[in-house]
Amino acid sequence: RICAWPCGYNPHMHANSYLIKVSIGEQRLQLLEDGRAVMDVAVATAANGPGEVMHSECTPRGRHRVRARIGDGCAENTVFVGRRPTGEIYNPALKAAHPGRDWILTRILWLCGEEPGRNRLGEVDSMRRYIYIHGCPDEDPMGIPSSHGCVKMRNSEMIELIDRVPVGTPVIIQEVPLPSH
Repeated sequence: RICAWPCGYNPHMHANSYLIKVSIGEQRLQLLEDGRAVMDVAVATAANGPGEVMHSECTPRGRHRVRARIGDGCAENTVFVGRRPTGEIYNPALKAAHPGRDWILTRILWLCGEEPGRNRLGEVDSMRRYIYIHGCPDEDPMGIPSSHGCVKMRNSEMIELIDRVPVGTPVIIQEVPLPSH
């Protein structure tokens, strides 16, 4: 389906009071509802640090929106490849069998950039880079940059986040600390 709005966003259908903020410096995500923090959790952004260029495996900065919500109704620890469930449920034996796999689990919020030349279009397009907020193995450390560019979260917190936010929710990824609420 072709849509005239950027990233499939239609402001008339998705008006909401939610805002997701990510601090790369603090490795922290906040979900704000009407300006009040309703979630404040540790996350893991890119091991390569911040950056916007295609194939850099860096976490892009700036204003984004949730382009798609993926995984509603899937079991916790469902494995995704190419944004599709593989039929596998993550466990230590599966990890041992696929040691180099980038584990994308449980739910995915697929992001698109809102700033042409910074995180949208050309070699800096967050959507075409497949930048997500997604679940990861529970043994992965949070608070330590370790992803391939995405924002990784604990599975239970990922479910809580995706259950609250619709497509079109604004996301700001920044290097500076988030306010304390």
